[in-house]
Amino acid sequence: MKGYVARKGDRYYAVIYEGTDPITGRERRRWHPAGTDPGDAQRLAIDLARRRLDDGYERSSLTVAVYLTQRWLPSKKLTLRASTYDSYRRNIDLHITPAIGRVPLRRLRPDHLERLYAELADHGRADGTRGLNPKTIVEIHMILRRALDDATRRGLVVSNPARLAHAPKRRPLSSPTSRVWTAAQLNQFLTGTREHRYHTALWLTANTGMRRGEILGLRWGDVDLDQGLLCVTRSLVSVGYELHETRGKSRTARRNINLDPTTTALLRHWQQRRTDEDPEFDPDDPTGHVFSRPDGEPTHPQLLSDAFKKLVARSGLPPIRFHDLRHTHATLLLKAGTPVKVVSERLGHSTPGFTMATYQHVIPGMQHEAALTFAQLLRDAA
Repeated sequence: MKGYVARKGDRYYAVIYEGTDPITGRERRRWHPAGTDPGDAQRLAIDLARRRLDDGYERSSLTVAVYLTQRWLPSKKLTLRASTYDSYRRNIDLHITPAIGRVPLRRLRPDHLERLYAELADHGRADGTRGLNPKTIVEIHMILRRALDDATRRGLVVSNPARLAHAPKRRPLSSPTSRVWTAAQLNQFLTGTREHRYHTALWLTANTGMRRGEILGLRWGDVDLDQGLLCVTRSLVSVGYELHETRGKSRTARRNINLDPTTTALLRHWQQRRTDEDPEFDPDDPTGHVFSRPDGEPTHPQLLSDAFKKLVARSGLPPIRFHDLRHTHATLLLKAGTPVKVVSERLGHSTPGFTMATYQHVIPGMQHEAALTFAQLLRDAA
């Protein structure tokens, strides 16, 4: 319906039909003030009606691919961490757009998404030989849910089909594939790497449970060698092999960690080594990266992971990932009776409950010890 002009007193209004109210069934019209000139009101009514027609055509022709890649994702670039943005982009390009990209956004239904998830579970890998793991499918579902929430708020769709679709189950917090070393194995590894350039970085990782990005993002201004304390405030991550600094995964990820005297001494030794190898190194510069390359540039995370993998292979120890040094740190502390809350704070977890859920599978004896302790309490009270 075209817009028309209405008059109230000496004022004119451009009135635009906006459809039927889905609840009351009544027609909806919006009145736009147009002043005292009927000609101005007529021109405004024509212009507003044309805009509404164009907007309606755009919404009806907008596809899932165009909305995700040209409208929604670019709008998130300033609010998402670089690594998160890149993950969204890759999942959209590799898994969402090829399957449902041509579907008009307003015609997207829950069954479209359910078929997508099923296909990804069966043949989601690039070579088509295997499916994606459940964690990746859940991430894709969350991307779609957030994007379609925004589309609903903007009036591009009536409701969010991702909230109605049967989503894949989340992966359990605990991972039975995580491997850890014993204290003896960890000591053997660290002893065998004493002469390696990354020895101090590996030692600090094992003795603090810090993440790889946190270790490489550490600056000298974050370390207080006199107090034996360091402050985790940022992380160095690789996005498309380019380095980006982030503020950490969460508020609790930004934390203080106490250091033992041996670790502090190793950091002092490393600082002296940097002074000897780089004439431009300034130990008093708080902005310099602690584990930088000989030329002072930050170390790429992949270089540290590759070096760790080679060192593990040479050691003859059971193979573990670099991230498993973090798991080893937490497991050894928990087995030694360190309170879960302390371990959680040291790791920068969101809650102690998350720590317990993550590591309960590697501490099977704790439940048994609790049962024996409670039984002894009852015997003592008899």
